[in-house]
Amino acid sequence: MQIHPREIRIYTTPNGRAPYRHWYTRIKDEKLRTIVSTRLTRLETGNLGDFKRLNQDLYELRIHYGPGYRIYFGSFQNTVVILLCAGTKGTQRRDITRAQNYWNDFIQQTKEQSQ
Repeated sequence: MQIHPREIRIYTTPNGRAPYRHWYTRIKDEKLRTIVSTRLTRLETGNLGDFKRLNQDLYELRIHYGPGYRIYFGSFQNTVVILLCAGTKGTQRRDITRAQNYWNDFIQQTKEQSQ
């Protein structure tokens, strides 16, 4: 991914649920909240830090704190980041499947809106 500013948006399911926001609002550890907020601020400036590409448009931000956290996002039109969901290293396999499903839904919603 190229380094350039990005707009951050949060994915919402067709029934109005925002999985990433749900995860973030349940964080009780203030240090983790600060780490996540700082990481997203850096992401907005184009600094992805430690991340991994999972497929064509799906990525994970890796946070090395506590059990190890992952934030899953899609890259849309190369300037927009869609936050999909998040979890720990221990739930990674399930979270990646969820993120892929959310991403597919986001793409479908986008196609329907442009018609």
